Amino acid sequence: EIQNMLFVLGADLASPNFSKVRISQEDVKFVENKIDEFERELEPLKKFILPGGSKPSGLLHLSRTVCRRAERKVVALSKSESVGEHALPFLNRLSDLFFTLARVMNKRLAVKDVEWG
Repeated sequence: EIQNMLFVLGADLASPNFSKVRISQEDVKFVENKIDEFERELEPLKKFILPGGSKPSGLLHLSRTVCRRAERKVVALSKSESVGEHALPFLNRLSDLFFTLARVMNKRLAVKDVEWG
C-alpha cells in the first residue's frame, strides 16, 4: 500500500496541475495509524536512538534517511512550484513510520537499539 502511495506521490509532484491522483489526508492518516499500531509493541523512548542494531533495522533507518532527504527536496520545490497540500505531511509521517519499524525490528529480533549518549 505504501509503495502505491509513493507512486501516487511521484505523479502528484511531477505534474501537480494535471494529476488526477493526489496524496490525500487519508493516506497520511493510514501511515499515522500504522505508526500507532507498531508503537504498541514498544516501550516509550527515554533516550535518543542512533541507526543500527540489526541489519534489517539499519536498512529501515536508511529508508528513513532517504525519506527525510525527499522531504527536504519537496520543501525546496514548494518554494518555486505548487506541491500537493498533503505531500509534506505524508513524507514526514512516512519517515516516522520507518523509524518506528526500525525499533520494532530490533525488538522482534531481540537486539537492543543503539542509544545515544
